[in-house]
Amino acid sequence: MTKKILIGSRARSRAPEAMGILTAQGYDLVLNPHDRSLTEAELIEMVRGTDGIIAGNETITAAVIAAGAPALKVIAKQGVGYNTIDLAAAKQHGVAVTITPGANSKSVADLTMGLILNIARQIPQMDASIRTGGWYRHTGVELAGKVLGIIGMGHIGGEVAKRAYSFGMKVMACDVCPRQDFIDHYGVAYLPLEEVFAQADFISLHVPAMPETAGMINMDRLRTMKRTAYLINTARGALIVEDDLYDALTQGVIAGAALDVFNREPLGDSRLADLENVVFTPHAGAYTKEAIIGAGVMAAEEVVRVLSGMEPKYPVIKS
Repeated sequence: MTKKILIGSRARSRAPEAMGILTAQGYDLVLNPHDRSLTEAELIEMVRGTDGIIAGNETITAAVIAAGAPALKVIAKQGVGYNTIDLAAAKQHGVAVTITPGANSKSVADLTMGLILNIARQIPQMDASIRTGGWYRHTGVELAGKVLGIIGMGHIGGEVAKRAYSFGMKVMACDVCPRQDFIDHYGVAYLPLEEVFAQADFISLHVPAMPETAGMINMDRLRTMKRTAYLINTARGALIVEDDLYDALTQGVIAGAALDVFNREPLGDSRLADLENVVFTPHAGAYTKEAIIGAGVMAAEEVVRVLSGMEPKYPVIKS
């Protein structure tokens, strides 16, 4: 019987190179027909009888996995954030869950540096001024000599460190596994979390969303930052208590923030949208042609491995 693969990602996030890998195996592809993430009800209907899922940003619940059983064998996430997948249910039904580490690291790091530059020089504010007939020159800050604190020095955090080093920034990092090559080549100083927050002019978050990190950026943590410091988040929205961030931004606890991810997406009517000292992007860190191809190909290859009876290269659930 021909194997079926559900492609959860929307059309503009599907790489022809990845689709080619799957069709070359003779798989039938069930495509997301919407320009948005599939809902739970839609997933439950579409997943029945499928052997694998290539997942985008949709939430794959226990009910979705149960509806796919027993045919469903693999969920390959395009990206590294698997907090939208019910791992307990996947393990219960014997479904492998895989990720694509490194595929979008450069793209997310590029956006991170872009956000840092935007808040440092207030580029969006000047753009808005000109569009409304103004000519106001906002006074920004240079990056050279400033301290960038990176929380989480994995693939993405490491790429951010390289870029920051080229701007003449001093990089401090907090990570459970310090890397000697970054100490030697980029002058990264590994310090406890409290010291990084206290000394940094910019804090960039690059840790996964898990019970230990949920809400780690709250008012108590924000008060340990310099009043002139900026917070950047291109990781996961769940890391930040958004009400506390709003209070910190309106009370002058910190100078500003740049956010690509949020507790609720789309952002909707959040109070944060009323603030001028915040820069937003719509969870776009991995939205480059190169990252879409890289993650798509890696995910497709993982599906082929699992459905061919081999072990995946990048499993989330260890056997």
